[in-house]
Amino acid sequence: MADENQSKHGEDVSRRKFLKNSGIAVGGLAVGGVIGSMIPWDVGDKEEQKATKNVKNKSYNQALMYLSQAEFKTTEAATERIFPKDEHGPGAGDLGVAYYIDHQLAGSYGFNARDYMEPPFFHGEKVQGYQGRLKRREIFRVGLREMQNYSHQKHKKGFTEITEDQQDNILKDFQEDKVKLSTISPSGFFNLLRSMTLEGLYSDPLYGGNIDMEGWRMRNYPGDQMGYTDIIEGDFKKMEPSSLRDHM
Repeated sequence: MADENQSKHGEDVSRRKFLKNSGIAVGGLAVGGVIGSMIPWDVGDKEEQKATKNVKNKSYNQALMYLSQAEFKTTEAATERIFPKDEHGPGAGDLGVAYYIDHQLAGSYGFNARDYMEPPFFHGEKVQGYQGRLKRREIFRVGLREMQNYSHQKHKKGFTEITEDQQDNILKDFQEDKVKLSTISPSGFFNLLRSMTLEGLYSDPLYGGNIDMEGWRMRNYPGDQMGYTDIIEGDFKKMEPSSLRDHM
């Protein structure tokens, strides 16, 4: 009977582990891009969790899913110029924004999964949004390549090899549509890059950016707290930010 109970217990544990890893236990949770399927749900025993709870530099999913190493380095350099490190805190590079962008491009956002992508396409008012055949991941990859080409044309060097001022000028030329491209809109690519940079700065660390929640700390944002009932009364209280990952 003891062997039978142990066997049944082992099956139950194995089944629970499968449900957690497959996402069924949380209703097929999808947290954006492909991150839902990449979250390490099986986080080990409770003692291990206690030992790592207060470790600095909390970063998750720091692995490339779409961009090549060269594309990643270019993205990292460009995002750092959009949000550079200064006396107020870390920049996009230290916050892992390029990882966030890579992960989003690899998932449903990069594939425009929720957008209507069928022709005919009409280009009228700007408020109508993007209309075209290229997906965001394709636009981004073309944009990075054209940014490199433009850098070589102007400075005989790649984007990551030129000075910060030269990088700023290249980004500004894209922003103002001064670069002549036939495949994509230069300003459209720049706006996509800028938008995703800001998202990566302030998104939950689960998505790859906002390492150690430093983006939130610069804004005094508490992140994902379980509740505020214990501090709802009285003066303003500064809280240590918390990630979704802290509750898993």
